Amino acid sequence: MAYLLGVVLFALAILVSVSLHEAGHMATAKAFGMKVTRYFVGFGPTIWSFKRGETEYGIKGIPLGGFCKIVGMTPQDDDVDPADEPRAMWRYPVWKRTIVMGAGSATHFALAVVALWLAAVFMGLPNPDFPTTEEQARQEPAVIALGECVVPENTVRECTPADPASPAAQAQLRSGDRITSLNGAPIDNYGQLLVALRATAPGSTAEIGYVRDGQAATTRATLATTQRPPLDDAKGPVGPVAALGVGLRPSTPNMVTYGPVDAFGATAEYTGNMAVGTYEAMKRIPEKVPALWDAITGGERDVDTPISVVGASRLGGEAVANDAWELFVLLFISLNFFVGVFNLLPLLPLDGGHIAIAWFERVRSWLYARFGRADPGRVDYLKLMPVTYAVILVGGVFTLLTITADVVNPITLFSR
Repeated sequence: MAYLLGVVLFALAILVSVSLHEAGHMATAKAFGMKVTRYFVGFGPTIWSFKRGETEYGIKGIPLGGFCKIVGMTPQDDDVDPADEPRAMWRYPVWKRTIVMGAGSATHFALAVVALWLAAVFMGLPNPDFPTTEEQARQEPAVIALGECVVPENTVRECTPADPASPAAQAQLRSGDRITSLNGAPIDNYGQLLVALRATAPGSTAEIGYVRDGQAATTRATLATTQRPPLDDAKGPVGPVAALGVGLRPSTPNMVTYGPVDAFGATAEYTGNMAVGTYEAMKRIPEKVPALWDAITGGERDVDTPISVVGASRLGGEAVANDAWELFVLLFISLNFFVGVFNLLPLLPLDGGHIAIAWFERVRSWLYARFGRADPGRVDYLKLMPVTYAVILVGGVFTLLTITADVVNPITLFSR
C-alpha cells in the first residue's frame, strides 16, 4: 500500500507541475492582453468545465498533462476571429511572446527552487562532502556498518536463511567500530581494509583490531566467502574472496540541513549542480538508446538510462515504501528542473522552438532594415511542419522506449 500511495502521489505531483506550467503561459498571456480561450487539466473528453470571462476552465478525462489555448500563436492559425486579430499572440512584441512561451519552464524552475529551499531548511540536502565514488569511499576511516549476512554472489539483495551469517556479527563487532588492523597489518582507511581482506584466504580465521568508544580491543572472526571482481577493475572477472560481512559507515552525514539564510546558498549550489548534471544527461541520451533496448530485450537495466514519467513514479513509490521521503522530494525537484530545461530546446513543437523562431524573425528583420531591404515578414510555420513532425516522431519513439523499459525492466534504488 505504501508503494502504491507513493506512485499515486508522485504522478499527482507531476500532473500538478504540468498544470502549473500551462497556468504560467495563461497568466502571462492574460497580463499582456492576449486572448486565452481555454485552460484544461488533462486531455480527451471533458469531465467538468466552467467559463469565466472569455476563458473556459475545466478537467478532462485523461490526466496526462494539460493545455491552454492562446489565440493566434502563429500567423498561420486559421481559427482566429477577425474581432480578435489585434489580440493574436503573434502580433505582440517579441519580448512579450518570449516571456509567455518561457513562463512554462520558469514555473518548473520556480517549483524546483522553492522546493529545494524548503528541503534545505526542513529535510536536508545531500552533503557535498559525502563520499559518492568508490575512490572517495576508500579514503574514509574504516568505521563499519554491520551487515546481517554475507551474500555469496556478486549482487545486491536481501538476506535469506541460506546465506552465511556475518562473521563480524559473530565476532561481536558493532556498527560504529573502527577497524585498525587485520592479522597485524595496520588499517588506516576503508580501502586498506578491502585490500587486507583480499590478501586473506576465505574461510581462515583473522585477528581483528578495532576501536570502540575510544577503547582499543581485538577479536577473532572466521571469514566467509563471497564473489567479487578485482578492486582495480569493477568490470573484471568475478572470483572468490574473503568477506567480513561489513560495509562502510561514512564519517560525514548523507544529508545536511541549513538555516533559512544559509539555505539560499545551498539552494544555489545544488541548482548549479543540477544544471551541469542535466546538461551531461542530455548529452548522453543518444548513446543510452541501445542500453534501453537491451533492457527491454532482457539485459540488465543500466541505472544511468533515461526514465519516463512511469519510471519516475515507480521510484517515487519505492521512496515512500522505504520511508525515504527525501528521495521522493529530490526526484520531484530534479524532474521539474529537467523538464524546464528540455522544454527550452530550440525545436518545434517545444516552447523553445517558438522562442527561437520569434527571435530569428526579429534578428532577420533588423538585418534587412540595416541593408535597406524590405522586411521579409513572419516565418511560415507550415513549411516547418515536416521538421516538427520529425521531432514529434523521434520524441514519441523515445518516450515509448523509456515507458516500455520502465514497465518490463524498471530501475530500482532499493534491494529486494
